[in-house]
Amino acid sequence: MKIVALLEEVGYLTHFFFAVRHEWNIDRLAQQLKQENELIGELWGLLEPVIAARGMEILEIEYRRESMGWVLRIFLDSEPGISVEDCAEISRIAGDLLDVSDLIRNAYHLEISSPGIDRPLRKLEHFQKYIGDIIEVRTISPVLDRRNFKGELKEASREAVTIECDSRIYPIPMSLIERARLLYFESMGRKSH
Repeated sequence: MKIVALLEEVGYLTHFFFAVRHEWNIDRLAQQLKQENELIGELWGLLEPVIAARGMEILEIEYRRESMGWVLRIFLDSEPGISVEDCAEISRIAGDLLDVSDLIRNAYHLEISSPGIDRPLRKLEHFQKYIGDIIEVRTISPVLDRRNFKGELKEASREAVTIECDSRIYPIPMSLIERARLLYFESMGRKSH
C-alpha cells in the first residue's frame, strides 16, 4: 500500500534510474578463463580417443551458461559427414563417460552436433584447410585495439593466423583466439566471381 501511495504522490509515470558500478576484476576473469580452458582440455582428452575410434573428429567443445542452464556442446566431423545416428551414438557414449569421470560437477545439457555450414575452427589443421576463405574470429583480449575480426584467412601457423580485415592485415596469436568459424556462404560468394 505504501508503494501505491508513493506512486500517487509522485505520479505513476515517474522514472527511476539506478546506477550500478561494475569493477571488472581482470585477475578473476583470467582465472575463470584458465579454468574453463583446463576443463575443455580434460574433456577433449577424455572424449577424443573414443570418438576417433569411431572414425570421427572433435572440431570444437563449448561449455557455457545459457538461458536453459549449463550446456556442453560437442561438434563432430568425419569424411562422409555426421548423421543423426552418429550424434545419438556419441551422445550415449559421451554421456556415460562424462558421468563416470565426474569432470563436470553441476547439472548440464549435453548436445552433440555436426559443425554445420559455418564450421568452427580450432586446430591448426582446420585453419590451414580454409586459407583463402572468409572467417570470423573473436579474441580473448584486443589485438591492435579490436577483438572481433571478419575477413580473408591469409596464413595459419602454430603461432598465429593472419586475416585481411577492412583492407588491413592482422596477425592474431593462436593463444588469443577465443573462437573462430568459417563463413561458408561469404567464402562461396567470393569464389563464384
